[in-house]
Amino acid sequence: MKRWITLCFACAAVAAAQTGGAVIDNEQVKVLKVTVEPHQKTRLHQHTVNRVMIYLQAGRQNIDYQDGQKVVLNWKAGESKWSPSSGMHVAEITSDQPVTIVEVELKKPGSSARAGISALDPVKIDPKHYKVEFENGPVRVLRVKIGPKEAVPMHEHGLNRVVTYLTDQNFRVTSADGKVEQADHKAGEVSWGGPAKHKEENLSDKPFEVLVVELKG
Repeated sequence: MKRWITLCFACAAVAAAQTGGAVIDNEQVKVLKVTVEPHQKTRLHQHTVNRVMIYLQAGRQNIDYQDGQKVVLNWKAGESKWSPSSGMHVAEITSDQPVTIVEVELKKPGSSARAGISALDPVKIDPKHYKVEFENGPVRVLRVKIGPKEAVPMHEHGLNRVVTYLTDQNFRVTSADGKVEQADHKAGEVSWGGPAKHKEENLSDKPFEVLVVELKG
């Protein structure tokens, strides 16, 4: 049972129960943001690529595999899970409210690229705000939590990354060459980022939280 839970820790619906579509599509990833309605079974399907799943609301799901295996999944709002490619199955959200899921589909396997090698890696220099959610060959997933009016020192992102905003963002971002920019996003939005070196300040009087999927492929 544990093996199958790992193999498909969450499956978003691929039928009429699902609304939404791709928000990012490039040579490394296809990112879908979908809202899955409760109590509607998907058609029989499979996932042929590895994915990172980010759940914006709490929920529960039943997965019935074609070989008879049955899995029940539960997750909290803001959780991220690794979901490798999986066999044919039918899925159904069994909790009572719709669930919006950000699915980061990986088009490439992991490579020799490594996360966290820079002396300015944010996990090294600011472990208060940056924590590793999980890491494997293809990705490193970070949870970033920055309190009201708090600042993050100069740090470096060495890899391309997908950012899912769990709260609103109102930031001042200063690059290594001194250029200052305003960064604003709404909770639930998703953005693409490349390698960068900067420091950040939360201008809001509310805490800030995001999940960052760093891509090694």
